[in-house]
Amino acid sequence: MRFDGELAEIRFGCGLSPNHALATSPEDVLSQLAAPDLAAQAWPIPDFDGAMAEARTYISLRQEQREAVGTEAFEARNVALTEQRARLRDLRADWFRSRLLRCATSAQPFRERLTLFWADHFTAQGKVPALRYAASPYVESSIRPNVSGLFEDLLIAAVTGPLMLHYLDQHRSTGPNSPRAKRVSDRRGQDIGLNENLAREVLELHTLGVDGPYTQQDVRELAELFTGLGYSLKDGFTFRPGWAEPGAETVLGQSYGGDSAQLEPIVNALRDLARHPATAQHISRKLAVHFVSDTPDRHLVTYMAGRYQETGGDLLAVYAAMLDHPEAWQPQFANVKPPFSYLASACRALAIPPAALGGLSRGQINRFFLRPMQAMGQRWEFAGGPDGWAEADAAWITPQALAERIRWSMDVPARLLSTLPDPQQAADQALGARQDARLRFVVSAAETEREALGLILTSPAFQRR
Repeated sequence: MRFDGELAEIRFGCGLSPNHALATSPEDVLSQLAAPDLAAQAWPIPDFDGAMAEARTYISLRQEQREAVGTEAFEARNVALTEQRARLRDLRADWFRSRLLRCATSAQPFRERLTLFWADHFTAQGKVPALRYAASPYVESSIRPNVSGLFEDLLIAAVTGPLMLHYLDQHRSTGPNSPRAKRVSDRRGQDIGLNENLAREVLELHTLGVDGPYTQQDVRELAELFTGLGYSLKDGFTFRPGWAEPGAETVLGQSYGGDSAQLEPIVNALRDLARHPATAQHISRKLAVHFVSDTPDRHLVTYMAGRYQETGGDLLAVYAAMLDHPEAWQPQFANVKPPFSYLASACRALAIPPAALGGLSRGQINRFFLRPMQAMGQRWEFAGGPDGWAEADAAWITPQALAERIRWSMDVPARLLSTLPDPQQAADQALGARQDARLRFVVSAAETEREALGLILTSPAFQRR
């Protein structure tokens, strides 16, 4: 295998940058994960517990507003609630900016790509106003600290994260024979019952895969095992023994639990699922699809899965296997960048100053990034379902999406840069050796620098990785 530093930055990082030297080897790429997380220090996002203070304020103000209906205090309560709602929107814009800046400026871009990948693999989002802004703090708490450890630790952190429990309705799931079910069974209007959402997604999406070796009975028994998992805005993650289904549950032939409801059997089941051979295959293929090709070479996937099983799901070893395999270094760009990655790589290639991004208002963040992303097919932090965003190129290359990429590339960079770069300099920064003679010609023939930038940033060589 011949290492290609430019290809490493494009395929496994966030794109070329004139501000950072190229990686020199696979070991150099992997070393980014062992170094201190400098990007998170430079562009901080609060953890989930920290962000929940704002959500609790929102809930409290909304309750005060409801209680004040028909009184003189209502208008003041309404104003306070409106201000808090605006603050949550401001925070969401701030956290988007931090994640964009991390990708655009980091000297450890492999960490950023892995964070995006795993955040999508473990998609979770808020379904009520107080939690619609919580995805970035969830990623900061459950995903980012675990991208280079054991997969089982990442799985446990994500599955027991309060936002995941909320998103998949686990906080409402009650064991049919639990003390709570017996206590409230005769009350009308109570949402009591077993919910299989989390158990199904853990088996189908997070571990074994849709074609994995599990049955509907496994789903149900895992759902019963999960009863007791919950959260509250006040306390975050909670385990509620009174909600848990009593007795042991059998998942894939293994018994978990017993006479008393407790968290340990749930953790043990998640660890066993993480170590299953089907999980090794599913995770390895999904990584290969994301980083290498929509149709990855089976030898690459087998090699990665073998390393996964040998190491008990050590993700650093799996990444090393991917970077060590010749199929990962095929020179053809096989994957289209999703909208966020496309915009971040453009900011990175053009070396847009952090101050220019840092000074944007919430309205400008919406106008320059969030609305264009949605027009390109990706509504930030709101995927269509728990399976996350599509990997298939066809999901991103549509007439509307391409038109928006062209519009963005000819408009927004000029608003963020005080002086547009020389067209050939911009092409060298964005594409390196990947530009061909035809692109050089059309860029040199462009009538304006804006037009040249549009040609560079919407060229197939830049849109693919």
